[in-house]
Amino acid sequence: MIRILLADDHALFRQGLRSLLEAEADFRVIGEAKDGREALRHALEARPDIILMDIQMPGLDGVQATQEILREWPQAKVIMLTMYRQDAYVFEAVKTGARGYLLKDADAKELLEAIRRVQAGEVLLDAEMAEQIIQDFKSKHEAMPKSHAELSDREVQILKLVAQGYTNLEIASELSLSEKTVRNRLSDIFQKLHLNNRTQAALYALREGLAESGEGE
Repeated sequence: MIRILLADDHALFRQGLRSLLEAEADFRVIGEAKDGREALRHALEARPDIILMDIQMPGLDGVQATQEILREWPQAKVIMLTMYRQDAYVFEAVKTGARGYLLKDADAKELLEAIRRVQAGEVLLDAEMAEQIIQDFKSKHEAMPKSHAELSDREVQILKLVAQGYTNLEIASELSLSEKTVRNRLSDIFQKLHLNNRTQAALYALREGLAESGEGE
């Protein structure tokens, strides 16, 4: 069962999403939020599997709410909902660690597929936005190594699996490590490569040829 939190300031839109999602046997909507503050509270209290987060909401907007959620709970899987593909706010949210975005005019099949893909560990980015994010964190982190030479063999293995969408638990099982060890190794990887989150790590791995692109829409 995939537990989902809906965050949008339009009640009719939330109701429509709830009806659509709960028609699926493996989905359950566990809460709704009409603004970023409610989304933050519900997310940290209920720890849903997926958060569908509107970009523009009163008070604390979707980007700010996503930043706060990920600061307290880095494993959160947030999908941004937007009217525009080239929304600068979406770009900021994904840089922060959102797992991707979905246009509000997407059809039902796209929505359901997106949720299942993110739950499976994928990142929803088209090639253009992925390249934008890579160039952005490259320009802001000039000290970032040109290759993964500073990583140990084990860290390279972990980075490859992150790029393939594996969760920490799945990485631990694959490499016969404890989940705590995986978390610690990921922290080391982020520090060595001057990265902030799993999304950036996956994109870095793509840039370095450690994984093949397959996350785009």
